[in-house]
Amino acid sequence: MNVANGKCIRALSMKSMKAAKSRNLIAILAIALTAVLFTTLFTVALSINDSFQQANFRQAGGWSHAGFKYLTQEQFEAIKGDPLIKQYGLRRFVGMPEGSPFLKSHVEVGYSDENQAHWMYCDPIEGRLPAEGTKEAATDTRVLELLSVEPVLGNEFTMTFDVDGTEVTESFVLSGWWEYDEAVVANHVLLPLSRAQAIYDQVGVGSGIGNDGMTGSWNMDVMLGSSLHIEQDLKTILANHGYQTESRSSGDNYIAVGVNWGYSGAQLADSMDFFTAAAIVGLLLIIIFTGYLIIYNVFQISVSNDIRFYGLLKTIGTTGRQLRRIIRRQALLLSFIGIPIGLLIGYAVGIMLTPVILSRLNGVVQDTVSASPLIFIGSALFALVTVLISCRRPGRLAARVSPVEAVRYTEGTAGKKAIRKSQSGASLPKMAWANLGRSRGKTAVTVASLSLAVLLLNITVTFTNGFDMDKYLSNMVSDFIVSDAGYFQTGALWGADRALPADTITALEAQPGIESGGRVYGKTSPVEEFITEDYFRTLYGVWNDAETLNSQIAFAEKNDAGLLAERTQLYGMERYVLDKLPVLEGDLSKLYEPGGRYVAAVYSDDDYGNPQPDSHWAKLGDTVTLRYVEEYEYYDPDTGEILDPGNIPDDQPFRYRAKAYRDIDYEVAALVTVPNTLSYRYYGADEFIMNDQTFLNDSGTSDVMYYACDVSDESTAGMEAYLSELTTKQQTQLDYESKATYVAEFDSFRNMFLMLGGVLSFIVGLVGVLNFLNAILTGILTRRRELAMLQAIGMTGRQVKMMLVWEGLYYALGAVSVSLVLSLASGPLLSRVLESTFWFFTYRFTALPILSLAPVFALLGIAVPLAVYRVAARHPVVERLRETE
Repeated sequence: MNVANGKCIRALSMKSMKAAKSRNLIAILAIALTAVLFTTLFTVALSINDSFQQANFRQAGGWSHAGFKYLTQEQFEAIKGDPLIKQYGLRRFVGMPEGSPFLKSHVEVGYSDENQAHWMYCDPIEGRLPAEGTKEAATDTRVLELLSVEPVLGNEFTMTFDVDGTEVTESFVLSGWWEYDEAVVANHVLLPLSRAQAIYDQVGVGSGIGNDGMTGSWNMDVMLGSSLHIEQDLKTILANHGYQTESRSSGDNYIAVGVNWGYSGAQLADSMDFFTAAAIVGLLLIIIFTGYLIIYNVFQISVSNDIRFYGLLKTIGTTGRQLRRIIRRQALLLSFIGIPIGLLIGYAVGIMLTPVILSRLNGVVQDTVSASPLIFIGSALFALVTVLISCRRPGRLAARVSPVEAVRYTEGTAGKKAIRKSQSGASLPKMAWANLGRSRGKTAVTVASLSLAVLLLNITVTFTNGFDMDKYLSNMVSDFIVSDAGYFQTGALWGADRALPADTITALEAQPGIESGGRVYGKTSPVEEFITEDYFRTLYGVWNDAETLNSQIAFAEKNDAGLLAERTQLYGMERYVLDKLPVLEGDLSKLYEPGGRYVAAVYSDDDYGNPQPDSHWAKLGDTVTLRYVEEYEYYDPDTGEILDPGNIPDDQPFRYRAKAYRDIDYEVAALVTVPNTLSYRYYGADEFIMNDQTFLNDSGTSDVMYYACDVSDESTAGMEAYLSELTTKQQTQLDYESKATYVAEFDSFRNMFLMLGGVLSFIVGLVGVLNFLNAILTGILTRRRELAMLQAIGMTGRQVKMMLVWEGLYYALGAVSVSLVLSLASGPLLSRVLESTFWFFTYRFTALPILSLAPVFALLGIAVPLAVYRVAARHPVVERLRETE
């Protein structure tokens, strides 16, 4: 039979709360502390994520979700209205300046609509975007500075830039400008579409797409509904309109796409596997469990103190379900007070903490503090769920205890059927151990809360110690690399016009402190290899349809064995650089022989340093024939007629083949990878390495691509200053890279995580200490009569204190032991997740944090019981016996 007793239950809840004001205050503080924990973590985490994303967006060149590349106008019109696309922006590339004064700057000239300009950080802070039908242009302060033009609206500036292989010079009127951001890779000069079309017409591109496949094409960046599954959404959009992004050879419906790698959600979705998902779930459970440990103890103490009251309620007919509702209602009322307080305090702590953490990390936006509603919604929900979970077990205890048991309840006695008698006599350590066993749940919670703090600190130290600087610097294997500025530019091709002058190298080698160094010669004359038709299709099938591949193969020059001639890239390396190469198979000793006919085949590797076995055809011991071409002849592919290369009409189809050449055979002595900083920095063809003398003799060229060297520690600062002076004032066409820059980035990255983990460990450690204090306090206060009786039958105060100290030491020892076991157990899972997420991570187990905190826990185990007992024992034994009867 249902009885309308809701009003009565609410009244009992309120009166019970009013009768325990001090307990309510403690509960509110516990709930607020839980909300502080969640809010601080979410604020810092989301702020760091926002900062990382902003830094990534600036490096990626924009914050649109994704882009469809090199579209025709027909393709653009077909897919721009897809329902999955919430917003789109159009960009049409015109050209790039390559000469002075833009040698060290990547500048792109083109048209972008308002959306596209906004997503690329091209919002004018003065003026506006250029108007159609005018000579206007908008750009940033860096471009204007290089052109020696004041950022004043209406000023005129002139630029010379390459448009699909044709050099053009154009003058513009400044319509708007924005501040230069050094983190954004490309600078932009934005034109009206009408002016861009006029330039297309001028160079013969017209309304089509240039020979480079990029000039004049329609590039559409988009914003989707979510950043969690960008790649899948792009494939769906293309499939909706009959296109695909797998391979050009699969048909003429291929469209290239690009996903903005700056979005954390997209990165997480791409790397999500079982272990990553398990790690995320585990982290969320740890966060919830941390809050649970705070609140559970408070409600457990509350129920223990009020157990006689609940027993009396049961004697007058209150059901267990009603008792659970009373406790749950009290928890919710306390939550409505504690959670908002915790949210405000936690966000304030997060605001103060975030800039401190971000200041340890180079390359991120330092003043980004997230104000996402998710912080408050998520923190409030986490705190509320934690409160509800935390009060379930105390509620079950109150509902389960019988009225008779409740009246005579002492901590640890509920549900006990028998007491095991000791056969070996009593001692203070044994009595302390028995006392912990009387309330195993409370003991487990206290030990778990202390262990969790140690575990998190140990994970943090393990994580940061695993940041392997050798791996991080694996691509920066020399202290300094000096070259033409264009060599360091993204997408710039290296050629003879960018060779490093010999006198510059001589001056570099004369600098004090150089321990070793070497030149690397680059290919500046045509060289070909010979490959099979199957390998040719593998190389170019991704970028060309089947018809184009068949045509290329049909007209390719072939040797006597029927192999196809294909261009290749060569390195000529001095001994110093050869010794820096990772060797996959074989050895490089044969390449040390001056003039020896040996090469190393270069294989590609991924970001984690794993070689890609199908990235080259040459195997160890193979014979490679390289053709050094001295002269080409041009011919009509239809008639075979030889053409004059200086007088080929624009509409004349033509092919070319080697006329004068030298074929030289080499043995593959090793298979290697080349660190990115020592490479051409772009992939153009199969690559082979030979020693410097062989390269000079066989290629007939001597153009130095870069000079690399190692410098003694005491001379590093001097070399840095010398190269800075050389490249900024003396030879401005040159530039350099320094390992010191990478080391600083690595240290700041590691320190940021160490600080974040330290803060997290401190907060959780504070929870552990509070729970430890709660456990000791509860244990002493609920046993006041018992302790008084022990003293009444002859136990001295010193013996009581020693027994309590032993209890505290058992807590400390348990926390250290459990932390060590959990750290050992979590190691394999942690290492797999971290090594798959951070390519420069190497797992190294350490127990140093655990051993370091053991004395601290021992001190707590001694000091806290003594302090609590001193407060509880202020009254005489007789008075304490009366007080608890």
